[in-house]
Amino acid sequence: MRGVRRNETLSREVNMSKDESEKKDEALFVQLVLMFQAAAMQQMGKVQNPVTRKVERNLQQARFSIDMLEMIQDRTKNNLSENEKKFLEHTLFELRMNYMDEIKRDEQQKKGEEAKTEEPEKKPTNSAKPGQPDPRSQEEGKASQQAEKQKNTPGPT
Repeated sequence: MRGVRRNETLSREVNMSKDESEKKDEALFVQLVLMFQAAAMQQMGKVQNPVTRKVERNLQQARFSIDMLEMIQDRTKNNLSENEKKFLEHTLFELRMNYMDEIKRDEQQKKGEEAKTEEPEKKPTNSAKPGQPDPRSQEEGKASQQAEKQKNTPGPT
C-alpha cells in the first residue's frame, strides 16, 4: 500500500512539474515574440529607442525582425499551443500592417518630393482683387494701344 501511495505522489509531482514546465515554456515563447515585436516597432519608428531616447527608423531592420518571427512561425508549426499560435499570428498581422503603412508613407513622401522638384512654385499672375481687372493687363493694353496709334499716325513729310 505504501508503494502505491508513493508512486501516486511521484506521479503528481511529475505531472505538476510538467505543467509548470509547459507554462514556463509558453511564457518564454511569448517573451521571445514580444522582444521581436518591440524591436520591429522601434525600427519602424513607432516607438522611441529607450537607449537614445529618439525615434529612429530603419525599415530594413524592421523587415528583418518580422522575417525572424515568420521563420519562428514556420519552424514551430504544429508544435505550439493554441494560445501561442494565436498570439504569434496576431503579432505578425499587426507588424505587417504597420510595416505596410510605413512603406506607403515613404512612397507618398517620395512622390511629394518629386512633385516639388518637377514643378517649380508658380507665383500668382493676377494681383487684382476678385472682380477687378488685372492692373498688369491694363498696362499692357495701354502700351499696345499707344503702339497702334504710332503706326497709324502719319509721320512728318
